[in-house]
Amino acid sequence: MLSMIGLIGGLILLIVLTMRGMNLLIAGPLSALVVALTSGMPLFPQLVGEGEVNFVGNYMSGFTSFVASWYLMFLLGAIFGKVMEDSGAADSVSKWVVEKLGMKRAVLAIVLACAVLTYGGVSLFVVAFSVYPMAVSLFKQADLPRRFIPAALGFGSVTFTMTSAGSPEIQNWIPIEYLGTTPYAGWEVSIIVAVLMAVFGYWWLKRLITRAVKNGERFIAREKDPKAEEDQVLPNPLISLIPLLVVLVISFIFHDSLKQSALIVALLGGIIVTYLFNRNYFKDFWGALSEGTLGALIAIGNTAAVVGFGGVAKAAPAFSVAVEAMTNIPGSPLIGGAIAVSIIAGMTGSASGGQAIALPILAPHYVDAGVNPEALHRVVAISSGVLDSLPHNGYVVTTINSICGETHKDAYGSVAAMTVIVPLIGLIVAIALFSFGLGI
Repeated sequence: MLSMIGLIGGLILLIVLTMRGMNLLIAGPLSALVVALTSGMPLFPQLVGEGEVNFVGNYMSGFTSFVASWYLMFLLGAIFGKVMEDSGAADSVSKWVVEKLGMKRAVLAIVLACAVLTYGGVSLFVVAFSVYPMAVSLFKQADLPRRFIPAALGFGSVTFTMTSAGSPEIQNWIPIEYLGTTPYAGWEVSIIVAVLMAVFGYWWLKRLITRAVKNGERFIAREKDPKAEEDQVLPNPLISLIPLLVVLVISFIFHDSLKQSALIVALLGGIIVTYLFNRNYFKDFWGALSEGTLGALIAIGNTAAVVGFGGVAKAAPAFSVAVEAMTNIPGSPLIGGAIAVSIIAGMTGSASGGQAIALPILAPHYVDAGVNPEALHRVVAISSGVLDSLPHNGYVVTTINSICGETHKDAYGSVAAMTVIVPLIGLIVAIALFSFGLGI
């Protein structure tokens, strides 16, 4: 009982500290310490035998194993996004989308710009950095409350694109190793769910913003707002799309032989093509590489910090009790799998981290139970993007606080609506469609 109280209390503490603005690299281990102490877990590896459970060993094992598994993907994804940004290719694609849609659809333009870049393989964190200057400009011209910018960025990046079939984001690739599937698993259902999430989410976001405007909220400028370079010459938007297509094509060609490692080849190919096609437009190519590397370290550090928390939580007696209960939920195994992955992703504050912890335990159980691997892949991917966006999520913290300069109090409500509730609705629809035999 004490272990369960500590497990829940540690998670609540992690969320509270995050809401108060504490750095995840501090909040993560501090909250994990609460779990360890209430579970009677020894603190140091020197106090136990080799390989036995202890706070420092389990936390750092979770932290370092995630970095070891995904660092190159984070690194190349961040660098790819930065070279796209520095060359003007990302701006060119984004502005092209805006020009086609018009200023009256400013919010839709931001969402689509994020969606195009995300589905093209650009790191979620870098997409937010790249599109934010355009978002500020559009919200200013449309006189919309800027506290909704994080919701627009998140909705376009971490919902209907991140977990959809064919997405090169790692949330769609982690299940491959455990289920023997492809990135296109359950694509028929995925298309339906993605369209539903996109249409409903956009309608809801527009409704939230319209209501705020009617209540008298307006755009408030700040001194540190990014200034658009009006005289910057941008590459052709159609040429700028080629690197994104290269990422998708290469990942498709090599996904059978290299599995998730195909993403390394795909992103490297995207970086090379971006340089070859846009080398005359770069402002500082080597600087972009350095900034991308730093961005990758911050992004993977934030994610690994909560995966480390999950590593300690996983070793707590209460965790095995919770997993046992979740894997024996009566009814559809897909529902049980969705609940289990969602809760574990929520505990770790990371969709990718939640999958990395949950799948080694859950995948064999459900596959042995006769669940269709493709259906399970898609349900796991979508469900990992539901509760992962709680306040302590690395992307949420980075986007709201670091990029947009907002507070959780002002911005998180709309972010939660777009990145928690909308994916939850999509998850329910996906399970229903698979249950009726579609895509199986």
